[in-house]
Amino acid sequence: MKKRILFTGGSGKAGRHVIPWLLAKGYEVHNIDLVPLNVPGVTNLTVDITDLGEVFNALTMHRDFPDLESGKGVQPFDAVVHFAAVPRILIRPDNETYRVNVMGTYNVIEASVKLGIRKVIIASSETTYGICFAEGERDPHYLPFDEDYDVNPMDSYGLSKVINEKTARAFSERTGADIYALRIGNVIEPHEYSRFPDFVAHPETRLRNAWCYIDARDLGQIVHLCIEKDGLGYQVFNATNDTVTADLSTAELAQHFFPKVPLKWQPQGDEAMISNRKIREVLGFREEHNWRKYV
Repeated sequence: MKKRILFTGGSGKAGRHVIPWLLAKGYEVHNIDLVPLNVPGVTNLTVDITDLGEVFNALTMHRDFPDLESGKGVQPFDAVVHFAAVPRILIRPDNETYRVNVMGTYNVIEASVKLGIRKVIIASSETTYGICFAEGERDPHYLPFDEDYDVNPMDSYGLSKVINEKTARAFSERTGADIYALRIGNVIEPHEYSRFPDFVAHPETRLRNAWCYIDARDLGQIVHLCIEKDGLGYQVFNATNDTVTADLSTAELAQHFFPKVPLKWQPQGDEAMISNRKIREVLGFREEHNWRKYV
């Protein structure tokens, strides 16, 4: 039997690359979003995730007309991948960004676990580290960033993601479900590698992203690994590629741009400043799309 995945926000920048990866792995994917995703094999339902009733209904409905033929009723989903959100600050008013992201995530997790779904993967963000949307210049507590860092953003978007991680932890503690939060780096689509020569020439322009990125296709691999890895309870994973987007080493970047910030460990070569050691060691992630292949 194919695993049935409900994916929220699959029509967005990341989702439209992650979903094809999941389809290639043999999953059935049902996308709920405000805009449908036009990918063969994907079914769509228009859902407002801030409406808890709509979310519960989306999880307890048939995917498509052929589902009626079995006569067995609605079949449950095996996992929920939650990417739907206002994707950054300065798109909607701050209070609306916070409301949509926090209540949407609460609704998706609550509906999922109360319906007996034991695997939920949510999109958190690099912005939780407090550098991306900081007011002015700001030194981190330490570098490189790892999952134990005391996240402390200033902005409504980063704050919403911190709250969502706490929500995920609370529901995992209460129910025993596996709920994994991915602190996703700057998502890069294949056509965007044309921007990287400028990134390399002007490393100061990548400071707010800590010189990190995640190829949207490699993010598909990470989500797949999360779906298949059971029994971890609540977990946070940095979802980034292996290296910084610069010709300087990671240690040189830290010394030049954050000379007063202590190093938690001595970074090796150009390893990611938002460390992906955990997803490599725990999930077995192996990047396929290092930026130097395309630049």
